[in-house]
Amino acid sequence: MIVCIAEKPSVARDIARIIGATSSHDGYMEGNGYQVTWTFGHLCTLKEPGDYTPAWKSWALTQLPMVPQRFGIKLIDDNGIKKQFATIEKLMQAADGIVNCGDAGQEGELIQRWVMQKAQAKCPVKRLWISSMTDEAIREGFANLKDQQDYQPLYLAGLSRAIGDWLLGMNATRLYTLKYGQNRQVLSIGRVQTPTLALIVNRQKEIENFKPEPYWVLATVYRDTTFTATSGKFTSKEEGEKAFAAIEGKPFTVTKVEKKEGKEQPPQLYDLTSLQVDCNRKFAYSAEMTLNLIQSLYEKKYTTYPRVDTQYLSDDIYPKCPQTLNGLYQTKFAGIAPYAEFIKPIGGKPLKKSKRVFDTSKVTDHHAIIPTGVIPTNLSDAERKVFDLVARRFIAVFLPDCKFSTTTVLGEVVSDSEEAIEFKVTGKEILDPGWRVVREVRSEEVKSGEDDEKKQADDEERTLPTFVKGESGDHKPTLTEKWTTPPPYYTEASLLRAMETAGKFVEDETLRAAMKENGIGRPSSRASIIETLFKRHYIKREKKRLVATPTGIELIDLIREELLKSCELTGIWEKKLRDIEHQKYDPKQFIDELKAQVTEIVQEVMSDPSNRRITVLSDADLKKTK
Repeated sequence: MIVCIAEKPSVARDIARIIGATSSHDGYMEGNGYQVTWTFGHLCTLKEPGDYTPAWKSWALTQLPMVPQRFGIKLIDDNGIKKQFATIEKLMQAADGIVNCGDAGQEGELIQRWVMQKAQAKCPVKRLWISSMTDEAIREGFANLKDQQDYQPLYLAGLSRAIGDWLLGMNATRLYTLKYGQNRQVLSIGRVQTPTLALIVNRQKEIENFKPEPYWVLATVYRDTTFTATSGKFTSKEEGEKAFAAIEGKPFTVTKVEKKEGKEQPPQLYDLTSLQVDCNRKFAYSAEMTLNLIQSLYEKKYTTYPRVDTQYLSDDIYPKCPQTLNGLYQTKFAGIAPYAEFIKPIGGKPLKKSKRVFDTSKVTDHHAIIPTGVIPTNLSDAERKVFDLVARRFIAVFLPDCKFSTTTVLGEVVSDSEEAIEFKVTGKEILDPGWRVVREVRSEEVKSGEDDEKKQADDEERTLPTFVKGESGDHKPTLTEKWTTPPPYYTEASLLRAMETAGKFVEDETLRAAMKENGIGRPSSRASIIETLFKRHYIKREKKRLVATPTGIELIDLIREELLKSCELTGIWEKKLRDIEHQKYDPKQFIDELKAQVTEIVQEVMSDPSNRRITVLSDADLKKTK
């Protein structure tokens, strides 16, 4: 009998139906030579400190650092989990072979490997590796089962991550709680959560310490068009007024009219982070809500595997794309086919194949998030919005580039002293919208500083009147006082971007992709990290802003060890974990380095002679500070 083990009951049911295991039993399905069972996510976890030695059961500074000789796993203490594990254990002990059908990623690999280890399975193991839950993908996956050994580096990376988080989290949390927590507050410290909190706290301090400074901008209105002085801004009003006086009453002359045509490529496909960013900007969905929605769409077979950090497709997906587009063409919501008009012009012709979309070398475990071509039904309003973003982004990559022309007009006013002051205006005209036809402007888009900037950029797509070099005439100068502004507070969208690039907020797609190697946290874990900061009362929401609480600020102020709060250092660890996955780094070296670093942190904090303490906030306190 072959035992298949999936990550949740709903996935197990789909697999069982495809492979013919149709007879239901308590905790598994059976038939056609297969038994299909399931976990509920994690059934096992790393042992807690007290499981290694009774001395570590109670929290005491004298017992730190806690570094087990050898890490072990145990079942999570839950009756439902114990019951399901007993079923799995019985099936695996009697199995001729096992198929690991866990989620095709680092976490999925770890979940199932731990269960197999705990059940002491001895038979050969194969791996089902699929990127979507469609019937066709499951059939294809079973026809091409992989060897479990191929995924050993993935497992070692997941195991190293879990051990690393245990070593740092268990030791640093006890250390800071005992030393600074007033015996009332657990000060949770984590390998990813603490640098993420530091990002928010540091930005907040930057805003609070910001001193606005005035500056003056000289502009002039000629033929109902505002031209701005190219000499930049004036830092003193006197300078600005002097320049204003010099040009007042003198004619404005157009010195140059330049028209350039350009092209704008479609945006790249979604990875998880870029989807979470867009959903936060457009609909104010939290990162966790977006992950849950796209996971639900994946399990319903409408979109592909979501926990990905690539925006590319492998070349073997290209032949399947017409079929996917056909599914979108037929898709209807409330009787309306929203995508048909965009797909019609490209239907029946060879699809565009761009290296920005199809590049096997940029795909490791999974490709970008795309629709599967299965026609969606019964979607909630939120699911439909997320599906719509993924569908439009997918259609866009096959549409032509957007063509535009940029007109730059330079003009000058010559003062009595024959000094010429130059002015400039730029206009953009869309000649052929190309892929932009699929961009839908939504009335429900959430307004924030970021979105206002985008709106301003869109406003620049304006056509200028026709100007001719050498023309001249009256104009009306203006001198406007403005003030420098602080950087914006983080939103979940901008925080996700900063986590992706280890603290550097990068909008440029190509540069961001290059920096992803050193991001903090995995795409799939960033949402839960942000939620953890809320639960710990380290941060709170004020509309779309993420604001650090007094506890969060004091905790970051308290931590002197750069290792615990530096995004760059944490980003380097993440890079090492990815290198373990790709067999470029030794897991033992990663753990040994971490053990040494944890020991050093404990010694440093223990030798702090100050008597500092952290403010303890209750839920009621948090409400008061809103």
